[in-house]
Amino acid sequence: MSKNHPALRLGQWTVMISMLFMLLAGCAAQSSGPQASDGQGFGQSSGAGESAEETGAGAKSLTLLFNFAASSLDPASDKKFISIRAGVTETLVKLDEKLGLQPWLATKWEQTDAKTWVFTIRDQVTFHDGSKLDAAAVKASLERGIAQSKSLAAALKVESIQADGQTLIVQTKEPNPVFPSELVYPFAAVINVKAQAAVSDAPVGTGPFAVKAFTPDAEVQLKRYDGYWNGAAKLAEATFKFNSDANARLLALQSEEADIVYHLPYESLSVVQSQPSVKVESVSSLRNHFLIYNMQQPHLQDLRVRQAVDALIDRNSIVQNIMQGHATVAVGPFHPQFSFHPQSEGAVYDPAKAKGLLAMAGWTADSGATGKLTKGGQPLTLKLVTYQGRPELPLIAQLIQAEAAKAGIGIEIQMVENPDEYLAEKTDWDLALYSSLTAPRGDAGYFLNSAYMPEGALTYGKANLPELTRLIEQLNITVDLAKRDELARQAVEVIQTQLPQSFIVHPNMGIGVNQRVINWKPGLEEYYLLTNTMDVK
Repeated sequence: MSKNHPALRLGQWTVMISMLFMLLAGCAAQSSGPQASDGQGFGQSSGAGESAEETGAGAKSLTLLFNFAASSLDPASDKKFISIRAGVTETLVKLDEKLGLQPWLATKWEQTDAKTWVFTIRDQVTFHDGSKLDAAAVKASLERGIAQSKSLAAALKVESIQADGQTLIVQTKEPNPVFPSELVYPFAAVINVKAQAAVSDAPVGTGPFAVKAFTPDAEVQLKRYDGYWNGAAKLAEATFKFNSDANARLLALQSEEADIVYHLPYESLSVVQSQPSVKVESVSSLRNHFLIYNMQQPHLQDLRVRQAVDALIDRNSIVQNIMQGHATVAVGPFHPQFSFHPQSEGAVYDPAKAKGLLAMAGWTADSGATGKLTKGGQPLTLKLVTYQGRPELPLIAQLIQAEAAKAGIGIEIQMVENPDEYLAEKTDWDLALYSSLTAPRGDAGYFLNSAYMPEGALTYGKANLPELTRLIEQLNITVDLAKRDELARQAVEVIQTQLPQSFIVHPNMGIGVNQRVINWKPGLEEYYLLTNTMDVK
């Protein structure tokens, strides 16, 4: 890609700005210690800068800055999963660092027949209001979640739930062999339904931290829950802040206003690494950046047009020039580490092929000097929606826009604040550059059901592929792991052939961590961010 490409120019300006921020932050630190940022609302450092009146003498605290804001903490509706990420709520089952299933609020479970699961609920656990966790409380929480979340209802397929002391019995509507892994889903987080607090502002969970105060779209103030069943947290307090501006997050890290900052700009990681007080975690993630085609748009119902757009995506250039090497090219939705990763080769950047496909689809260059493609007098102009929460996505969008222009396709980029709400409510878009964890529970079923089944949470493109639906339905009732892997690979082959999405890269997580933070590291699953064991020097 040319050095004068707009995506690279923007990246170069970001590095220059970052270096200036570092210089200014260093000067400020030498003169007067950490300062409040300019208009970003981060406040003082969560470390030594706070007074004894604010946190108590000797109390330990920490600030984590996340890239997406939440307007609600209700685990049944918050797609940012903040309550579980902030250590407020927990699920019956969790993932370990190798993505294996581990007991959490349930100590064990067994399947007694094809549709029956029996869970033993952990004893001696209390909610933040002191009330006991038992099977009845779990039943009430799950039933509430299922009633409020179509996605959770589709994943769990629950027919009925019975509670007896610490024993929970779940009957599913159909065989659901991966039922325990579906309970890892943050929408299934357990809360005390009987608590008086407003769930959207302060869910009463069982985690190491309770909500002290919540300002929607700004921050969650947390306090240690001393009665936490797995040992009281090392931190007395924590603050979970939100900001979608990548440069603002970078400045907050460099000026030590935040201790942990998620999703730093990739082009700035080398600058951050040169700051002695900060370390950078570049962790391979289970996430995929991909392009969604809106199959409700007539011109995108033509497979040749989707294939042409796919052939115009220069994935290797994206990895090297935008992700700065902190990513791998995606071959389908799933990370190469999984056994159900497809055996086929990935898509190839081929502008000549794209032009040939568009010509076959009836799109011809206009008679003027613009070279734009038209059909029936109408230009081929596509609206691409993306968002700033992941700073590389707008740069990828600009690269796709530039490559499409060379082929005669006009792409208009629209930035939106909340992509999930926009894509679910609007139909006036053609393409969406999106990012999702595609196998956060170590199984292909989550993404396949979410993205392609009618009730899935990610069915924004409204793809209707009967062969794919049949494979997913078969996967959903298959127990044997080898057979599940084969069905998943067959499903991906259909996806790669029909292209309801174009999968681009698996990004690394670029996370900045102040050296004062100890006993903490990011997990592949991206769920468990604030823990009882993390500490500060």
